[in-house]
This record gives sequence, C-alpha cells and structure tokens, in this order.
Amino acid sequence: MPNFDTGHQFLTFLTPIKPGNTLDPTGATVSHEQLVRATLGLLPTALQSPATQKIGENSPFARNRMTHLCRFVVLEDTIFNGRNPKDAILTSVLKEDPINPLPVDRLNCAYLAFCADVDAVTDEGAPLPATLDAASQERVRDSYLRLLWTTMEPELRLIYGNCVGFDGVTTAAEFAAYMTRCQVETTMPFNDYWISPPDLSSLNTREIGIIAAVPAVVTLFGLVAALFDWMSWGLFFWALLVTVIVIYGLYRYVMAKGQNPMPPAEYGDLPSVLKSLYLQQNFADFVIDNQGRDAAALHDAFGTFLQTHRPGDKMAPSQAPGVISIRAANGIVKG
Repeated sequence: MPNFDTGHQFLTFLTPIKPGNTLDPTGATVSHEQLVRATLGLLPTALQSPATQKIGENSPFARNRMTHLCRFVVLEDTIFNGRNPKDAILTSVLKEDPINPLPVDRLNCAYLAFCADVDAVTDEGAPLPATLDAASQERVRDSYLRLLWTTMEPELRLIYGNCVGFDGVTTAAEFAAYMTRCQVETTMPFNDYWISPPDLSSLNTREIGIIAAVPAVVTLFGLVAALFDWMSWGLFFWALLVTVIVIYGLYRYVMAKGQNPMPPAEYGDLPSVLKSLYLQQNFADFVIDNQGRDAAALHDAFGTFLQTHRPGDKMAPSQAPGVISIRAANGIVKG
C-alpha cells in the first residue's frame, strides 16, 4: 500500500524552492537554492559513528522517537537517462528520424525533497497498526509534522524559509498543512525489523486456476461445437463473455491482495528498537561481570538486572535516538 506498510508511514514531500536571490547570514548575496544547500550542509547528523561523535551536536530529528530514517535532497532538475530504445526496423518503416531528440522532462524550478520513515502512530511508543485507512493516515502524518515543528522549529524555519509559500507559516498546524500540500505518493517503502519471517496471507493459486479454467473450457467447447455445427455460436459468445469477466475479476482480486500492507514486526517501532539496543549492551556487560558465579548469586544478580533495566518497559530506561551506544554522551533515556 502506498505511504503505509509494516506499521510505518513512508512520507515524501517535494517543496518548490524560491527563485531569485537573498542574503545569507554574512550579508552575501546568494540564491535561495544555494542557501538551502548550505543550511542542509550545516545541519548536524546523528552521532552514530566515532567521527560524528566529535561534533557533539545531535541531529534535530533525534529529538523524537518516531523517526527511523529521514533525508533531505535538493533536486535541481530531473536526470536524463538517455533516449528510449526503439526497434530499428520499426523506426525505418515508420520513417522516423532517429537523429531528432525525444522530449525531455524538466522541472520548472529546484525542489527540496524530504523523505521519512516514521512509526504510524500519534503517540511515541503506541502499538504499530496493521492497517490504516486514508483518514487515519492523514491524522498520523499531521501528528508527526506537528511534532517536528514542536521539536525543531528553528531548523525548519531556516530550511523551508527558502521555499515557496512558507512565509505565512507560524504554527505547528500551519506547518502540517503546508507540508501536506507538498506530499507525493510513496510507492517503494522499505522496512526490515522482523525477527522471524512475517505471516503473510498467500493466494490459493489452485482455486484461482480452477475458477479461471471452468469458463475457459466451456468457451473452448462452444467454439469447437459451433465450428462443427453441433450447436449455435451463442454458447461460445456467452461463455467467452463470462470468461473475460471472471479473468478480469480475478485480476482485480489479485491486485487488491497485493495492495494489502505487510504486517508490522512485533518489535518494529522505534522505542522497541532502541530498547533492544539498550538491553543488548547491558546484558553483554552482565554476562561478562557474572562469569563463574554460583547459581544463587547469579539468580540474585539477574533479579537486580531485571529491576534496574526493566525489559518490559520499552520507553525507559533505553538508548537515546541518534547515538552510537549507551556510553555516548546523553546516550541513555532515564526513567
């Protein structure tokens, strides 16, 4: 299903960048496109590698626990992938001139693309939904956009201040409405948090084949019977009509099944992923620290481990978003 799959919402926004020039913070004259690129270049990334840890400033998207992945891209124009291939013989027969270039798609201005994979919930830590109708998807999208504005308004103003129509945006609700006008359908979502293969409903190809074969066989019989004057052509035409209707219905059925979203992973929400990383690191330390202890002491130590780290509470204590480990600065969300 576009925009929604595996309990996640996949958001894509294309926002036109203002034409013309403006002044950067130093007073120099630059284009809005240049200023967007410079602003994005200075936007801190997540502290998820030894190199980025030295920056000391986390990504503003790490201020919420709903964003799995996100990316900004400035689209200056479309990419020309070359001429469409054509059959040489057909081109000669139709007397087409292969020297003339084909029409090339162009953007009317530069666009800022923002893509994000987020939990399809309105509250951090809420269970991921298996299905979500169009109205619910809109509520989830707007809730996420309002959260972004609440947690990173200064950065969003610097970025989208260079985009067409943003000047009147002053509240979280206005930002959500602005971004909604720029949303495009996401048709290629990606997600993989399953511990075991997901339970997917499969098509019964045998039954589908039988349903399609019965009218087809009758049609074939009607054709043979009409050719040998065993009966009129009526049976053939009626059977052919029924066959076409049945095959079209089966096609629509198969396509509808294919549009069903895949189920969410049991621990596929971001708080659960962060909690898993937190427990993984702490349990590794627990194993090392308790080597060689007798059963009673090990039992008591594990009880203390459960009370301290609360595996059943995915919200806290947990690893903070955007850091390489719990040992990083501000790497733990405390309960």
